[in-house]
Amino acid sequence: MVRAIVGANWGDEGKGKITDMFAEKADIVIRFQGGANAGHTIINDYGKFSLHLLPSGVFNDNTVNIIGNGVALNIPALIKEYNSVIERGVPAPKLLVSERAQIVMPYHVLFDQLEEKRLAKRSFGSTKSGIAPFYSDKYAKIGFEVCELFDGELLRARLKTVLEQKNVLMRELYGEQPIDEDELFNTLMEYRDMIKPFVANTHIYLRDALKEGKNILLEGQLGSLKDPDHGIYPMVTSSSTLAGYGAVGAGIPPYEITSVVTVVKAYSSAVGAGAFVSEIFDEDASLMRSHGGDAGEYGATTGRPRRMGWFDCVASRYGCEAQGATEVVLTVLDALGYLEKIPVCVGYEYNGEILKDFPCTPILEKCKPVLEVLDGWHCDISGITEFDKLPQKAQEYVKFIEKQLGVPITMVSNGPNRRDIIYR
Repeated sequence: MVRAIVGANWGDEGKGKITDMFAEKADIVIRFQGGANAGHTIINDYGKFSLHLLPSGVFNDNTVNIIGNGVALNIPALIKEYNSVIERGVPAPKLLVSERAQIVMPYHVLFDQLEEKRLAKRSFGSTKSGIAPFYSDKYAKIGFEVCELFDGELLRARLKTVLEQKNVLMRELYGEQPIDEDELFNTLMEYRDMIKPFVANTHIYLRDALKEGKNILLEGQLGSLKDPDHGIYPMVTSSSTLAGYGAVGAGIPPYEITSVVTVVKAYSSAVGAGAFVSEIFDEDASLMRSHGGDAGEYGATTGRPRRMGWFDCVASRYGCEAQGATEVVLTVLDALGYLEKIPVCVGYEYNGEILKDFPCTPILEKCKPVLEVLDGWHCDISGITEFDKLPQKAQEYVKFIEKQLGVPITMVSNGPNRRDIIYR
């Protein structure tokens, strides 16, 4: 079977832990989109890790980990991350990289940095990892696939053509020195040598795996509200964050995806700019951030403090619908134990009207939260692994969210470790 694990919100929902947990029984874990611009924090018997490109199945000896064709592949970052987990005692992961995956070029990172600087206060809050310039080039058909690294003559010819355009931007828009073709070619030859041991025709590999009935996990990055088609555009990422794109970004038939596990945090958090109706500020935000569990409420890639907010029923319900959620995992419930009362955003007020459905961005920017205040349980629940052993108010909070989402919550995470899970 094929199961997708994706986020319902702005990212940072705790997908890494859930994928790590499911990966124990998975034959294959596939990263199908995004790049090194976000990360998954995982805590297991090997320690605490922030993965950025490696699939979350790398801690399991029997799991094959695949970088799919939909990923923005930063080769030196991937190899550095691969070596770093081995240095910390993890057995060498089984890793395959699609020969059709495209490469984050050094100039992608440079252009990302220069553009954010140029935009200044109008910037998108980019992680400056080169993701937007990468996907822009991919769809403008001037990107470079991994397989092209192994044809030096073709690579040289394409580099010459692409740099004609890039160097106009470097000189005229940014006032920088042009990119040196020879230097870039030599860098790509280094990339070729780094990635060569892992390159494979993953289409054939996955075709055969599906015929053999292998258990496959599709691992999404970020969440529904950062999707460029269905999210808070333009403050979104540059690749589709939806389970539906998993078929494209991994290279499998869409009908093979039979389970969509959508991860929702028990409160809201986000890194980066964009509309965030239930956001809280100042001391309230700092206090919530400080209770955010061992993973910490800081971006796994950027280290930036996450923006904090109350649980947003409107956004989360929409996020589950966009993903096609078949079940929900609610994470970090234990972090709310410090609260006597817990506000929940159950609607949006817009021009005197109460909205229950998630609107498009221009309207969203003008919405105010409609809050319903629930009783908190005001105690430490970490370590509890049976739902009926939770305090009554904690059970009621989970059931309230489940009713709002309209999708069954089958698991509740109430601690940072892989086994801090309540099954329902």
